[in-house]
Amino acid sequence: MRIFKSLTRSLMVAALATLGMAGHAQEGVGKTNIVIGQSVALTGPGSALAVPFHLGAKVYFDRVNAAGGINGRKIELVTLDDRGNAQMASDNTRKLLEQGVLSLFGFYGSPQVTAIYPQIKDSDVLLFAPMAAADEFRGAMYSNVYSVRPGYAEEAAAITKHAEMLGVRRTGILHATDSESLAALDSATRTMSGLGANMVASAAVTVSGVAASVDKVLAAKPESMLVIGDSNGAAKSVRELRTKGFRGPIYGFSNTGESLLAEELGAVGAGVVVVRVVPKSDSAKVALVRELLADAQAAKLGKTNVYMLEGYIAARVYTEALRRISKDINRAKFKKSLEALDDVSIGGFRVHFADDRVASRLVELSLIDSQGKVRE
Repeated sequence: MRIFKSLTRSLMVAALATLGMAGHAQEGVGKTNIVIGQSVALTGPGSALAVPFHLGAKVYFDRVNAAGGINGRKIELVTLDDRGNAQMASDNTRKLLEQGVLSLFGFYGSPQVTAIYPQIKDSDVLLFAPMAAADEFRGAMYSNVYSVRPGYAEEAAAITKHAEMLGVRRTGILHATDSESLAALDSATRTMSGLGANMVASAAVTVSGVAASVDKVLAAKPESMLVIGDSNGAAKSVRELRTKGFRGPIYGFSNTGESLLAEELGAVGAGVVVVRVVPKSDSAKVALVRELLADAQAAKLGKTNVYMLEGYIAARVYTEALRRISKDINRAKFKKSLEALDDVSIGGFRVHFADDRVASRLVELSLIDSQGKVRE
């Protein structure tokens, strides 16, 4: 974590310096560089997930640049801190667009994407690979958003099928009250009910009201629980559930923070199942993961996790689209190249944008074991 904080300070200084420079082409492509704009929570709410995502993307772009870039142009990722605040994300987006960028890249948070979208809705600027899972971003109203990860509906469906396999149909939900968690809650309620699950009770969890919320849901006698929120809030709910004797399966969405939740819970997390939308981040079986592990070690980034891997994948897919442009790069050609990616293997991870704006539908479940470790 100390490494992340040091890198975060460096990134903020570098971003401010870049914004102060003049001379970038309107579409973000100069003679020697390709400029991409990003706003994420480098500090504040969401930073525990957003910073690793950013670092994963940056370490791959750095690798590309060290090898000469894209036809002599280096990829310049300009990252601004929005502190997990939607209004700041909107302000940052305005600055990035005024500077001139080829596209926006890897924003974090569904509220942030909703806030910034009006600025690009009627333009040729794409938002690529936001780390945001609200289902509406994959619909027609957000036609300038190209996602690598699936939405909450796919995650909810995977959880429902797993619970059904265990013979469990009565589900309770404990959820945080931030906008991201409420988007997940809406999707979970619609999707799981539509697939036959009996949603017996749900309760919002506040800082001071975990016990009361748990009591309310347990009174409905659920057979399984879905905990929605960041790793810190989810961990409090899980501990309270176990303290009160609940021994059924407990599930979490991908934004709950697979490895972060495991670290917070330790052995108490035994039996908690968390959704993962990328390969396991320490699996040497996948070439993509092996490459991330090597790059992260060389850059001294510390332990990798699924969020760093997600950023690494996003950068690799973005770079693949750039490499396939035969002549000078611009926004229209980038979009066309992106949409031509048809079942392409990115180090063993398959992506598909042909006739779709969602590259991957991969949804897998990870289990926290009695040692507080994550396993498939």
